[in-house]
Amino acid sequence: MGYDTDLANRIRELLAPEPTDEMQMFGGLAFLIGGNMAVAVSGQGGLLVRVPREDTDRLLGHAHVSPMVMAGRETRGWLRVAAEGVKTQRQLRTWVNRGADYARSLPPK
Repeated sequence: MGYDTDLANRIRELLAPEPTDEMQMFGGLAFLIGGNMAVAVSGQGGLLVRVPREDTDRLLGHAHVSPMVMAGRETRGWLRVAAEGVKTQRQLRTWVNRGADYARSLPPK
């Protein structure tokens, strides 16, 4: 299954005011700010969002949010938001802003 190109276009619109890079990874499309991944359209559907590790547990309490699992292990600092959690522009903006804010807080690569 390929990634959701409509979701990718919606993210591009939200990130348009600043320079970003796109890179295919995780079977989807990642959006990088300053060389740091912020969000990714998952090839499994929905959105992957990079967050501060210490915020992971708190944010898992939101609707449609689950841990990102790679190689059978949860990856702290990353969340999976199901497609139902990014249907509206407001929902998507909230998660994209969260990932972008964190990526901006990291040293550029």
